[in-house]
Amino acid sequence: MSTTPLDVSTPGRFAAFSIPAYRSYWFALVLTSFAVQVQTVAVGWYLYDLTRSPLDLGLVGLSQFLPALLLVLITGSVADRFSRRTIMSVTLALMGVCALALFAVTGAGIATNWMIFLIIALFGTTRAFYNPARQSLVPNIVPTSLLPPAVAANATANQFATICGPVAGGLLYAIDVRLAFGTAAALLAAASLFVVLGVPKLAPRADKPMAGWQSVSAGFRYVWTNRPVLGAISLDLFAVLFGGAMALLPVYARDVLDIGPAGLGLLRSGPAVGAIAVGLALILFPIRNHAGKIMFAAVAGFGVATLVFALSTTLWISLAALILIGAFDMISVNIRNVLVQIWTPDGLRGRVNAVNQIFVGASNELGAFRAGVMATWIGPVAALSLGGALIIPIAAAWAVIFPQLREVRRLDGSDEASSKASNQ
Repeated sequence: MSTTPLDVSTPGRFAAFSIPAYRSYWFALVLTSFAVQVQTVAVGWYLYDLTRSPLDLGLVGLSQFLPALLLVLITGSVADRFSRRTIMSVTLALMGVCALALFAVTGAGIATNWMIFLIIALFGTTRAFYNPARQSLVPNIVPTSLLPPAVAANATANQFATICGPVAGGLLYAIDVRLAFGTAAALLAAASLFVVLGVPKLAPRADKPMAGWQSVSAGFRYVWTNRPVLGAISLDLFAVLFGGAMALLPVYARDVLDIGPAGLGLLRSGPAVGAIAVGLALILFPIRNHAGKIMFAAVAGFGVATLVFALSTTLWISLAALILIGAFDMISVNIRNVLVQIWTPDGLRGRVNAVNQIFVGASNELGAFRAGVMATWIGPVAALSLGGALIIPIAAAWAVIFPQLREVRRLDGSDEASSKASNQ
């Protein structure tokens, strides 16, 4: 399956923000990311205080990923059949309810690790429907000429929140765990209102998918037959799967660097600093040549930075390594997301984005699970060092396995290499 690339001539790098619907959407992303980061810091620290088990930190990631994996054939079809605006607003409200549940059980002192896993699993189920709708909505509210910088701005939106979100989460937790979860719930409710009040109702899509296996599995078939897309998202999957630094940050903050919950928030903000710097650069100066080669170099750099963080026992070196991790990851995320959005027809976007969500979820959540299990077996430093060292040969192997991705030059598909690659 192939599709014609969209027209991506760009009149202005920040022109998307002149569109009221996009501004509301973007602010909803910022609030959601902030809430998720506050909640993630609070859950991680609470669990590690409760059990002192790195494995439990990995199980939190698994609890969030499994619903997306089990529901992948449903969530994408829902995003293609129903109003993406409505799905986004409703799921944000339900995520807020999950945050309130965490507020209630921790505040009452009755929370157990399995109770938290259950609530996080419900949160993950809601996010499984939220993500394909959220990702697919952008091309419906932004002109095609503004899509590439808008995709970069969306990725940067998540990082804007994660600069302050983790620090705030650590500080709020230090005051009262209920304050952290209550803040997350309030931010998610506000994000839902931004979507309801700021994003207008869109005209019904004429190309809604019909029921049946051929329809629900179309996203997988599309990804499999578009080699640059398959290569980009699978490379990210295995790179972050063998990374896993974020999952072990509570261990490093307490046992390696001895910097407490506020220090944990600082560490979690490190990747966001690097990601925002690169994200702003990509908005102002989009990648115009050698996109595939740049992606492979960024993934290799991600592995080196992960290895440095794993071995460091000095705060400033650890923080610098995390900043580089975020910077390299932003390059990979931007290239992958632009490829997916530009080369996917609107009627198929929800299902393709659901597949992409599985790759992203696997790389983050299963990566967290891998890191937690290996840290239990061989210790956190050895587990993270081994993972970081494996990322570099993975990048080299993918450059050989996916030559179409390696030869992609421009992300808008306007050059000969991109056009040929899209039909592989």
